[in-house]
Amino acid sequence: MQTLHAEVVAISPLTEFVHKVILKPIESVTFEAGQYLQVVLGEKDKRAFSIASRPSQCDELELHIGASAADSYAMQTLEHLRSAHQNGEKVTIETGLGISQLRLQCQRPIILLAGGTGFSYAKSMADHLSEINCERPVLFYWGVRDESALYAHNEMQTWANSHENFQFVPVVENPTDTWQGKTGFVHKAVMTDIASLAPYDIYMAGRFDMIGIVRDDFIAHGAIRENMYADAFAFIK
Repeated sequence: MQTLHAEVVAISPLTEFVHKVILKPIESVTFEAGQYLQVVLGEKDKRAFSIASRPSQCDELELHIGASAADSYAMQTLEHLRSAHQNGEKVTIETGLGISQLRLQCQRPIILLAGGTGFSYAKSMADHLSEINCERPVLFYWGVRDESALYAHNEMQTWANSHENFQFVPVVENPTDTWQGKTGFVHKAVMTDIASLAPYDIYMAGRFDMIGIVRDDFIAHGAIRENMYADAFAFIK
């Protein structure tokens, strides 16, 4: 883990409730694809967010913060970052955290599964896999409640088009009549598409309650627990 200071370069809306934050570390920083950082609000108040940047972009760290009035955890962090940005102040962050970073020392196909802003966790790995010209099959499933939350749909379709072994699958829980893609719960779409999950490395991010359900359902569908990765596992039974 590294503790360092960073400049808040920009804060911009991705949707009504999701904001992209760009941090520029003052000191040199390293991290692995799929790791997260903590924004330090106080000595005992540290807020965790996945790093959306790939490791080669270590000069700027991108976060996707989903914040609404009902989510004080994220909203307070966003206000802290906005205040620093407006006043030209540095923020303190801790980087290189997490145990669910991308593993490259095997040849199994990969499933990246993200719910909501868990997208940022999977995006870091997807971009890194593209950058290193990974030849393993990579399936990226992104589940959201409404189509408007697919703020990076075009970007990820371009990612999928960059390699014949990459596939991007958006899944919408509450589709409009014009939506032509998959619907329902994102992990159910995975199980519909894939007969057995036994051959896969699976990386997951989303609400803790969601990840617990996904883990159990995936294991019942053949997934091997040792080949499943999610930082949420450290906080759920």
